[in-house]
Amino acid sequence: MDSEDDVHDANDDYYSGDDYCSGNTTEYSDEDGGGDDDGDYGFDHIEDSNESNRQPNYIALKEADIRQHQENEITTLSTVLSVSRADASILLRHHRWSVINVHEVWYADEYGVRKAVGLLESPVVQFPNAQEPTCGICFESSPLDGISSAACGHPFCDECWRAYMSTSINGGPGCLMLRCPDPSCGAAIGQDMINRLVSEEDKERYARYLLRSYIEDNPKTKWCPAPGCEYAVEFVVGNENCDVSCLCSHGFCWNCTEEAHRPVDCGTVAKWIMKNNAESENTEWLLANSKPCPKCKRPIEKNHGCMHMTCTYPCKFGFCWLCLGAWSDHGQRTGGFYACNRYEAAKQEGAYDEAERRREMAKMSVERYTHYYERWATNNSSRKKAIADLHQMQTVNLKKLSAKQCQPETKLEFITEAWLQIVECRRVLKWTYAYGYYLPEPELAKRQLFEYLQGEAEAGLERLHQCAEKDLQAYLGSEPPPTDFNDFRQKLAGLTSVTRTYFENLVRALENGLSDVAGSKTATAKIGPAEKGKGGRGCSDYHGS
Repeated sequence: MDSEDDVHDANDDYYSGDDYCSGNTTEYSDEDGGGDDDGDYGFDHIEDSNESNRQPNYIALKEADIRQHQENEITTLSTVLSVSRADASILLRHHRWSVINVHEVWYADEYGVRKAVGLLESPVVQFPNAQEPTCGICFESSPLDGISSAACGHPFCDECWRAYMSTSINGGPGCLMLRCPDPSCGAAIGQDMINRLVSEEDKERYARYLLRSYIEDNPKTKWCPAPGCEYAVEFVVGNENCDVSCLCSHGFCWNCTEEAHRPVDCGTVAKWIMKNNAESENTEWLLANSKPCPKCKRPIEKNHGCMHMTCTYPCKFGFCWLCLGAWSDHGQRTGGFYACNRYEAAKQEGAYDEAERRREMAKMSVERYTHYYERWATNNSSRKKAIADLHQMQTVNLKKLSAKQCQPETKLEFITEAWLQIVECRRVLKWTYAYGYYLPEPELAKRQLFEYLQGEAEAGLERLHQCAEKDLQAYLGSEPPPTDFNDFRQKLAGLTSVTRTYFENLVRALENGLSDVAGSKTATAKIGPAEKGKGGRGCSDYHGS
């Protein structure tokens, strides 16, 4: 992944506050880097100045951070329980890296815990005193300094130990639960013994398994799902439908690990993604736009005006599109080759009512899905383009604008804030179309409120996007700009604030289940200072045909 240090560094101050969507903040360091495959420089969280004192509820972790967290917990448990670090590590692995859980079970039943995890207080057999004891695996005699045993005392030569451990390590992360090779013994093998006997390559592999165990077995941590990302996120405070942002800039939902989708719940997102990938849409399209050949039953699409249809080879059956009867039966006596009075007569008698009703319903279903999907996909594409434009602005255009306007780049942060707002609002708007698709049709009042709020937010976003994308170009070109730069500053900053207010109201309403329908006039009056009647409802509404 390409490093995007400059993107993060330029926005460390911006992300010190809370985002308006979830009240969350991301901890970014000066070394943040990496972008996901979409070129997402990630700015999935917008600052909420009214809640700037709230603490972040997640922490993004690099490998060094993960290792440090792991070492700290091992050290803490080792000190509190007065056990070795290797034993503390075994206890934590068995209890999903929760120091608190280990404390509870340890002080409740130390003996039971030791027995369950294989931490023996004393050997079950005495280590042999012979000069050349016999190995319990290969039954060969070895010098005393070539024999080792776990806490149980069962003696095996170092070569057998090494082969046993190496085989287990190469077999996968199950080596973290390694026990004594004696069939009757359950003594745990600690990392200290492994590090003393195995090769450097196996040590490194074991350490990698141990590190990954801290993330994968720990309910408070998850790997970032972005392709190729090696960062993780630790969740500090529980919250339903919480969006988090990794150091690689990929935003995702903590609950379902899909891309960040607030304010839409995980269930709706799962249904939407499944629907987008399902073959059922093909079936509905075929039902709406094709008819089966009367002879071989293969679906046929009508793509010309003539009613004479001919099935493909080897069937080659000719039939009428209207009545599905053989074309050879059509002529002047049936109303001509381009009319079919038999169909009209049969339709008047009700013969085709049910089939036509099903076909019309399928067609409307496909049209409705297409309406929402097209707008979902368009906003997704617009967001990706906005991310690329933001990167271009931060790396190239801000420097150019700073020189032309004789102002330091710190005075131009309002432009970056506007683009960050655009990126976030495109994400929110995208998912509102999935929300709208699953909003029940009979709930007319809720749908009207939803479409009003969505339309106002969308219109505000389009005004902001046009100002940041097109109006700004006048100040970057060689021609004199139409207005003073300070006027542009006020306009862009004002649109940013208004658009943020629109989307705050939209997000709040959707998360409340549009429960304020009864007081919708009051709710919409609070949306923002922009003029009413300019919402983009022509784009967002769908009422069927």
